[in-house]
Amino acid sequence: MSPSLPCQVQWADETLQLLPERAIWWPTGQVLFVADLHLGKAATYRALGQPVPGGTTLENLGRLDALIERHAPRRIVFLGDFLHAAQARSVLTTLQVWRDGHADIDMTLVRGNHDRRAGDPPASLRIDVVDEPWLIGPFACCHHPQTHPTHFVLAGHLHPACKLYGRGRDSLRMPCFVSEARQAILPAFGEFTGGWLVEAAAGRRFHGVGGAAVWALPVATLSNMAGQGAHASITSPGFAK
Repeated sequence: MSPSLPCQVQWADETLQLLPERAIWWPTGQVLFVADLHLGKAATYRALGQPVPGGTTLENLGRLDALIERHAPRRIVFLGDFLHAAQARSVLTTLQVWRDGHADIDMTLVRGNHDRRAGDPPASLRIDVVDEPWLIGPFACCHHPQTHPTHFVLAGHLHPACKLYGRGRDSLRMPCFVSEARQAILPAFGEFTGGWLVEAAAGRRFHGVGGAAVWALPVATLSNMAGQGAHASITSPGFAK
């Protein structure tokens, strides 16, 4: 397996690591930030009669296990959409076993739009459930992209992706972290989530996620994004995922 190559950034005067697993590690606070797991999404589709393969919940939890082993976080903050829908509660037994294996870690869920439909996790999972914005250190933890008067926003919801353009007609689409002056949007952590192309704009930075690495993307590689159709605005809290 290739070694993980995170990308270090300075946001809110803090050093953060953007992880190839599509999460953020804050070393000073010993906090792992994760957005949009959508646990049980495949089970939800199967309950609706769609022939969707299983196993994505175990894959997602396995990736979380690897991050926990590597970083030993004091707290995990889920930036919304922890469970996908009410039908996703069929994965709660699996989740309980996973949570019991990490009983020493504090966990906080900032409610997202899917959490309101799925319902809060049961008390036995010992996950503190809060509304956005939830403040920790210099960060305002949210699900929907937005600005905050005093804190740097970390959010999800958009499942951001970008498209790189090469010579000729070559292009490559990948998940990414997107940041502006006072906020950053994490890519979806969940395996079965899809992505939404975010357009290039002045002052907007992209960090692409590919394989086992995260790296800052030169603006030139994104230059053909303009005029490619409607893309989500990073500041649009009304976008429904």
